[in-house]
Amino acid sequence: MSGLSLPLFRTVFSSFMLHDVEYRLRRYRLARLAAPILALATLLSPALAATPVEAIEVSARPVTQFRIGHEEKNFGPLEFVGGIEMTSSSRNFGSVSAMRFLKPGSDFIGVTDTGFWLFGSIVHDAGQRPAGVRNFRMQQMVDVNGKPADIKWEVDAEGLGVKDGVASVGFERDHRVSQFKITPDDMTMPFGNLDFLVPAHELRQNRGFETVTWSSPAGPLKGALVVVSEKSLDKAGNIFAAVLDGPRKGVFTVRREGDFDITDGAFLPGGDLLLLERSFSMARGVRMRLRRIAGDSIAKGALVTGPVLFEADMAYQIDNMEALDIWIRNDGATIVSLMSDDNQSILQRNLYLEFVLHDD
Repeated sequence: MSGLSLPLFRTVFSSFMLHDVEYRLRRYRLARLAAPILALATLLSPALAATPVEAIEVSARPVTQFRIGHEEKNFGPLEFVGGIEMTSSSRNFGSVSAMRFLKPGSDFIGVTDTGFWLFGSIVHDAGQRPAGVRNFRMQQMVDVNGKPADIKWEVDAEGLGVKDGVASVGFERDHRVSQFKITPDDMTMPFGNLDFLVPAHELRQNRGFETVTWSSPAGPLKGALVVVSEKSLDKAGNIFAAVLDGPRKGVFTVRREGDFDITDGAFLPGGDLLLLERSFSMARGVRMRLRRIAGDSIAKGALVTGPVLFEADMAYQIDNMEALDIWIRNDGATIVSLMSDDNQSILQRNLYLEFVLHDD
């Protein structure tokens, strides 16, 4: 404690925490009030934007077995298509927390928890297996003033929803859901923040909105935007979530099953929500699972859960699985794509995996 007495340390720490809470509340209120001004500034001052775009060479090693040492392809309703392990010499590469396809199975956008945008394209071979990544580039996010944002507290991007040329990004620590116009190679400041409905004081510092996803227009939520936190729990130990618009607008909760936390989610074409979950312990290492939530169970005030489709541990080709998207292949197959966050650690990997979901 560098010479501080314990009572004095507690006083200083308590004062800091109170100031921090007040600061975050002010930030949240001011951001909402400033949204129209930010939108106008973005339109009138395009020169405020850009941080440099870094073109990055990414090497890819094929992942041909999902269960290590076994050739089986079917895991419950999932059929393993293939994957790649990605590496790069760029110091900014990695830390992927969410990704969405702009073109099914090909062009994608993503965000990192270090405050970067990323763009690229997945390349497939003649057997429709992932084979590599091309045209990969990263760009540092800018703050509401159009300046490079490099303070972890402000740029911990975790969730991403994409619709009509707009990226809706969930940030934790400084909790917010901000919206950006998607202009690859020229991403600028947000033009507004959304009301995420969940009371801000219920969101834990490092357990905010990991899932930001648009529901299926054909489903019961009628295309509404849905957010789900990683591990912000109500008094009953359930996970806070919300439908942000549409006929079922309101806060709901997801039952926390076991020691898994939610890292991403996406809606199936029929309207059900597929959640990606992760667990870690020193004894068992990292685990992941996929859980399916019936779309018609999601509504204001509801407590939802659903069956686990598949669970994997370190006997499988997984890592810290953080990103999920769902798309339809040209042969009509429903594809579930997963991507990992290596935390920029030499002990972890950047993986991209694909599965066919057999919805019998």
